[in-house]
Amino acid sequence: MKQYLLAIITPVISCTVICAQELYSLEKCIGIGLERNYSIRIIQNEELISSNNVTLGNAGYLPSVDFSGGFSGTLYNYNYNYTNGTSENVKDVNSETANAGINLNWTIFDGFGIQADYAKLKELQQMGELNTRIAIEDLVANIAAEYYNLIRQRIRLKNLTSAVRLSKERLRIVEERYIIGSMSRLDLQQAKVDFNADSSRLLTQFEAVNTSQIRLNELMGVDSVDQRMAVRDTVPLHSLLEERDLWERTLSNNASLLVSHKNKTLSELDYKKIRSRNFPYMRLNGGYGYAGNWYDSGNIELQKRLGLNYGITVGFTVFDGMNRRREQKNARLQIKNRELHIQELELGLKADLSNLWMAYKNNLELWNLEKENLVAAKENYEIAIERYKLGDLSGIELREAQNNLLEAEERQSIAEYNTKLCEISLFQLSGQILVYLHPEETMN
Repeated sequence: MKQYLLAIITPVISCTVICAQELYSLEKCIGIGLERNYSIRIIQNEELISSNNVTLGNAGYLPSVDFSGGFSGTLYNYNYNYTNGTSENVKDVNSETANAGINLNWTIFDGFGIQADYAKLKELQQMGELNTRIAIEDLVANIAAEYYNLIRQRIRLKNLTSAVRLSKERLRIVEERYIIGSMSRLDLQQAKVDFNADSSRLLTQFEAVNTSQIRLNELMGVDSVDQRMAVRDTVPLHSLLEERDLWERTLSNNASLLVSHKNKTLSELDYKKIRSRNFPYMRLNGGYGYAGNWYDSGNIELQKRLGLNYGITVGFTVFDGMNRRREQKNARLQIKNRELHIQELELGLKADLSNLWMAYKNNLELWNLEKENLVAAKENYEIAIERYKLGDLSGIELREAQNNLLEAEERQSIAEYNTKLCEISLFQLSGQILVYLHPEETMN
């Protein structure tokens, strides 16, 4: 019987240890996850990169200035043959050149291509923010779902612990009656079989609780993934949601839909960039420098130059093999594809919302029904155990009442959890998932 007693005592000890710990609210778990989760930290760094890229210089508004300098020399032997038949040899003739200068190049106008590039950089920055938001919303939804799954698994552990306790009490009654000869050995063996079955389910449930706890720690980015934490013992539900309100918020706040609109804007800017090649361009260049030449032969020993050079270039692409026309046509088709993708996504979101709303309503009604069934199942078991103690009820009938109670508890817990999952999905779909950062303000 030691292993059976251990199966009963262990949950009590575990519960005592957990209850002594600090209570981890959903808000706290999400806060830790947003701070420590590796995927969030990576996507936030990528957002910073896109933000750092939004500069006038990266778009081409600003000129480029560079400094250069150099030195070179030559050493030759010259052999001259003159027309009068004479010749001359000159050896080791050295000449050297040194130069240094600063140069400026600046595109003044390129057909509004620079403006398109700068606008695109801003859009990419906002796209980075949306990608971060999507990652955060996914993490919040995953943490919320696993947090409530952990609660559900612990509730089931509590129910199974209670079932083991009830089976143990039944086994005690049967053993006492077997000793005095009022019950058969068959009744005793059946009570032991039922007790063992309940104990087995309890031990299996420990694994389910442990798996959920590890998964939650992983999502939170906790180094000790097997650490235990105390969580609340109920799954609270929000006030009844409204389908029309959810759809309106989906159209205005859904992150994936906002990304699709940004992609369309980026395609429009790409088209504007291509069209800029239809206009002339103007570039300014200038420089200031020094150059010196040293000669070992001739009438000049040193030649120096110091001064300014400047110029302006105006150009226009007359013909480029019809490439601009082809690229503009493709860019317009890309814009059209983006519009079609937005319409397709809206239709898909509408379908997802309809499915989730139906599941939410059904599970909510089922949850209310199962709460009533659970009250009836508890009352039924209390009557059954009293009749069993009086010898008015068989062990099989008592076992059926016990199973009905456990099944009612399980159905109620599943309906409650499924309703919560639908609620989480609806909030994420409508761009409201961050409400779970402050759950206490909106819970019943």
